[in-house]
Amino acid sequence: EVRVDELQRLLAGMEKEHGNLLREMKAGEAELARLRSAEGDKLAEQDRSAQLEKEVAMLREKIHHLDDMLKSQQRKVRQMIEQLQNSKTVIQAKDAVIQELKEKVAYLEAENLEMHDRIEHLIEKQVSRGGHSSRARSKSEYVSSKRLTGPKPLPLIRVVET
Repeated sequence: EVRVDELQRLLAGMEKEHGNLLREMKAGEAELARLRSAEGDKLAEQDRSAQLEKEVAMLREKIHHLDDMLKSQQRKVRQMIEQLQNSKTVIQAKDAVIQELKEKVAYLEAENLEMHDRIEHLIEKQVSRGGHSSRARSKSEYVSSKRLTGPKPLPLIRVVET
């Protein structure tokens, strides 16, 4: 953005110089027309006329060059603005994907916790019935995964079967 501002400042300077050169060229053309219309074949007037013609030609060349430079700089500024807008769009899209993934992770964590609670509940039921197995199993044997904590965990709702 700083570079875009700098290029726009340079463009404004070039446009100002373009206007100044146009005024100088018009003044030179006016003086050339005045000298041509004046009567007399004085050598000084002819030299001045030739000099003014050269200046006008040189100024036209400078104006043409400045026009080309202005167009080039304007193209560069437009391209930089487009790149900035494209980058912002890409970042927004990636932010949306990240947010969606965060929501999915939170949902899956809540689901995982609910499944752990169900497993614990079923284990407790089996242990309280006395179970038909030869030994009592601890909860840690059935629940081997670790509960994950995310940046924004969703509220837990425990479902207890009765």
